[in-house]
Amino acid sequence: MLPFSYAARNLLRNPGRFLQKLAGSVLILFLLLAAAAFNEGMERLLQASGSPETVIFLGAGSEESVERSQIPVQTESMVMAGVPGIARRAGVLAVSGEINHMGLIGVGRGKDVQAVMRGIRPAAFEVHREARISEGLFPRMGEVLVGRLAAHSLGIEPEALKPGKRIEVEEESYTVAGVFEAEGTVLESEIWFNRQDLMTLIQRDTLSAVVVRMESAQGYALADLFAKQRLDLELAAVPESTYYANLARFYGPIRGMTWLTAALVGIGAVMGGLNLLYASFAARIRELATLQTLGYGRRAVLVSLIQESLLVQLLGMVLAALAAVILIDGSRVQFSMGTFVMELSPPVILASLAAALLLGLLGPLPPAARSLRMPLPKALRSH
Repeated sequence: MLPFSYAARNLLRNPGRFLQKLAGSVLILFLLLAAAAFNEGMERLLQASGSPETVIFLGAGSEESVERSQIPVQTESMVMAGVPGIARRAGVLAVSGEINHMGLIGVGRGKDVQAVMRGIRPAAFEVHREARISEGLFPRMGEVLVGRLAAHSLGIEPEALKPGKRIEVEEESYTVAGVFEAEGTVLESEIWFNRQDLMTLIQRDTLSAVVVRMESAQGYALADLFAKQRLDLELAAVPESTYYANLARFYGPIRGMTWLTAALVGIGAVMGGLNLLYASFAARIRELATLQTLGYGRRAVLVSLIQESLLVQLLGMVLAALAAVILIDGSRVQFSMGTFVMELSPPVILASLAAALLLGLLGPLPPAARSLRMPLPKALRSH
């Protein structure tokens, strides 16, 4: 076998060609890191937002969109009285009748932006136990509670939604009473209103949903039985985890387009890289033939060429990961349901490392096979 140092030295024999190979590798792996981080971030957000212990009562026929759902206000008290197995803490049942609304808010400078609004009562914190107020207080009449990432979703500075600031909704002014956190969920991008305020604001006398936290995941069967028995209410009971899993499937084409875009650009870079490898190996036909005449078999020469390719890809992986840490890691991406954070998690890094190894192993095979198949006398006379 040829020594590993031979492969390492060969990389710098032609610095221009080496930099071209490295640039192609960095581009492909950076795009793969970005696509993987984007898809994992969106998937993680939607999965974390749904709890198997939580059940959402929606209007029948609106199981896929809580914004379209309408159910009577009395449904909240009926669910409290009729569904067994509801979680209780400090004597308070974990039942929250809520209004979900997508509308425009004004944040100054004459700018109106679309926001996800939720009308709640204090019991909402018994249902959404991942949510907690980090600054300020629960909103009273004329006040709102904003999610930690709401400012990013609205495209404004976080200072514009600090406690004490004011926002305009439907020509009505509201004071920001506080900021809440709900780590890793879509809730952090929402603006929460006192429920009565929101009902008055949008002139609505029905709820969007009644959200219930059961004592266990098996409690869904009891909630579903209640919905099927009370035909007069026209309800559908959906586990929260199922609701967000359906949303994840709905956004599947967007994630698919991300992979497709990365793949198309990557294929172009791979084709360019193959052309470069063909040219590189063609210029080294005499060198490769000389190695064979010195006693090194074709397999040994091929292994050395693969080692060169692996070195380029692994160095490209390091540089792509470094660029991703600077440009991608921790960045926030907004979509209609909220905001998620792109992270270079271990699965993302491992997927990119596997791609680098695959490119390093398979990339040199076609040009190497063409160069090594040439008869030795003809190869030794080549220029």
